[in-house]
Amino acid sequence: MPTRTALLPVILITSLFFLWGMANNLNDILITQFKKAFVLTDLETGLVQSAFYLGYFVFALPAGLLMRAYGYKAAVIFGLLLYGAGALLFYPAAQAAEYRYFLIALFVIAAGLAFLETAANPLITVLGPTETAARRLNLAQAFNPAGSITGLLIGKYAILSGIEHSDAALNAMPAAQQQAFLLAETRAVQGPYIAIGLFVLAWAALVAIARFPAAASRPVQVETATIGWRQSITGLFARPRFLFGVIAQFFYVGAQVGVWSYTIRYAQDATGMGERSAADWIIAATLLFLVGRFVGVALMRRVTPVRLMAIYAAICVALALGAAVLPGMAGLVALTAISFFMSVMFPTIFALSVEGLGPYAYTGSSLVVMAIVGGAVLTPVMGAVSTVAGIQAAMLVPAFCFAVVTAFALSNLRGGRSA
Repeated sequence: MPTRTALLPVILITSLFFLWGMANNLNDILITQFKKAFVLTDLETGLVQSAFYLGYFVFALPAGLLMRAYGYKAAVIFGLLLYGAGALLFYPAAQAAEYRYFLIALFVIAAGLAFLETAANPLITVLGPTETAARRLNLAQAFNPAGSITGLLIGKYAILSGIEHSDAALNAMPAAQQQAFLLAETRAVQGPYIAIGLFVLAWAALVAIARFPAAASRPVQVETATIGWRQSITGLFARPRFLFGVIAQFFYVGAQVGVWSYTIRYAQDATGMGERSAADWIIAATLLFLVGRFVGVALMRRVTPVRLMAIYAAICVALALGAAVLPGMAGLVALTAISFFMSVMFPTIFALSVEGLGPYAYTGSSLVVMAIVGGAVLTPVMGAVSTVAGIQAAMLVPAFCFAVVTAFALSNLRGGRSA
């Protein structure tokens, strides 16, 4: 366990896993809310995730550079300041009632989270004895799904009003009444995000004044061979297994983000349930994801991770196809069940991709993390398919994504890899 002097820093940094889990899954609520408040197509609502995951993509490398120059603590503080500022930007965005301003705010939040996620994982390992570093990291990561569920609950009860009108009913309203309704729905996001922004900024102040071990504030030395960035890129592009891993991670993240982004929309369309009842299904999916992670870890004692991922990915293909063709509640259950089986994919793809990279490991890891831009690209692709052919047809997109992950897993099985 951490020493007495590191206990407060451990608490402060562990909380970050909760905070970014909350921000990530609030997006699933925002997609539903903005569709109603701005009368958007599914393609347009997908831009929520585009703005968010582009923020991660753009700032992944700058976050690493700041950490290397000024240390973990500085990167955490800067990330919290960006996160808090982005959340507070929801106030002027709602006052202006402009969708694009919300997208800018989400981009800023994600930029902050890129710094937090880059710094928090390694920082936890230096906040106490080396022999308990893995235990501290696993404990901290357990708070991430707790934050995800909290974010969904905040969204369900503090943002979603439960008041829904069909397009026909909305168009039949007097102009003043329609405008008042849409403005009220737009401004429903203000209170929760202002509260989150102020809390995050207060947390930044606590991190700034707290006394951390010296290792948290020193510039981070990355142990790599004496090769430059260009040499690393050239070396990595000569490794087809690594490149396939980056592609698989791109499609996996796109599938995960897309499935969760449109679960509420799917539930409403497939069963006719209201938005708050539909939100329960994304909460259930998040819980299944958490349970699936623990079950997957237990199964990996008997089955190699790559074999388990191949089985799980194939099941996800079948479930996504089921969501595309099965009617009503059956399709919704299939869609929700995907979360259990995709839970092991991100860490397994990551481990397989960077295995054996040697001096290219640092650059390779950065590129695999940057592949989360799949969430920015494929979510609006699902939205476009939904806009043209319906929400069920959009589930063919994650079916294809999971097929790519299956192919990646099988290629590694044939190569005798077991990570």
